[in-house]
Amino acid sequence: MSAPRIPAPLLAVAAIVSVQFGNAFAGSFFAQVGPLGAAAMRLAFGALILALVVRPRVRSWDARTWAGVVGLGVALGGMNSLIYLAIHEIPLGVAVTVELFGPLAVAVAGIRRWVDAVWVLLALGGVALLGLEAGGTLSVLGLVLAAGAAAFWALYIVMSSRLGSRVRGVDGLAAAMVIAAVLVVPFGVVQASDAVVADPWLLAVFALVALLTSAIPYALEFVALKTMPARVFGVLSSLGPAMAALAGLLVLHQLLAPVQLAAIALVTAASIGVVATSRRPGAGAAPELVE
Repeated sequence: MSAPRIPAPLLAVAAIVSVQFGNAFAGSFFAQVGPLGAAAMRLAFGALILALVVRPRVRSWDARTWAGVVGLGVALGGMNSLIYLAIHEIPLGVAVTVELFGPLAVAVAGIRRWVDAVWVLLALGGVALLGLEAGGTLSVLGLVLAAGAAAFWALYIVMSSRLGSRVRGVDGLAAAMVIAAVLVVPFGVVQASDAVVADPWLLAVFALVALLTSAIPYALEFVALKTMPARVFGVLSSLGPAMAALAGLLVLHQLLAPVQLAAIALVTAASIGVVATSRRPGAGAAPELVE
């Protein structure tokens, strides 16, 4: 009897829950290790875990495959470091709301219908509300950093989707995580090393953070993207801001202002609207599943 199959969308949702609560947990240690130190340890442990578990077979990869892996590594490194820098400046829920524009941009790329434009305008309205808060209760730098993370997230989705069919399982992700760690560790190693020397238990803390925010969610996302359109994945990520706001409240005790909650609601509604009104690839097409 074969093992039960898990729907790819469920894998994507599980990844969102894991990464947002993991981010909140990591944020509670920024005072000791700093945002770049946290990102460096998160990626280093994540790369080590995936490399040991997956043991990617890279000898047969051609130049085009390696180019895709490097691109994915750059996306992972940029996304991880910039979102942690953003979380250090603005509330987690707000940072993830701005970051959501990455997958939303992928989802609405090449819009041809008026209804798609409506969802884009709705999302822009949410960001405009956050813009009104910039310089007041919200840091402009934090919003810019979150926007940079959004761009790298869009690149991550596109590269994952393209690379998935060229490599076995999560081999490409494992190799890309190593590349991301190599790129980010030099920027956070000094503060992270000082903190670990003072408190060695931080190694165990960030090994757990790596599992929650890198190894587990990225593996789930990578597998999901092998059988699920990037457009659908982008919209499922609409759960991110709400989950981040909840994680920020429960773990970091961050209370959001009504305007910020309204912005999160608008962006989330826009993302849900995109998938609700999207054209399916074919009539009667069943959702693809993964084991």
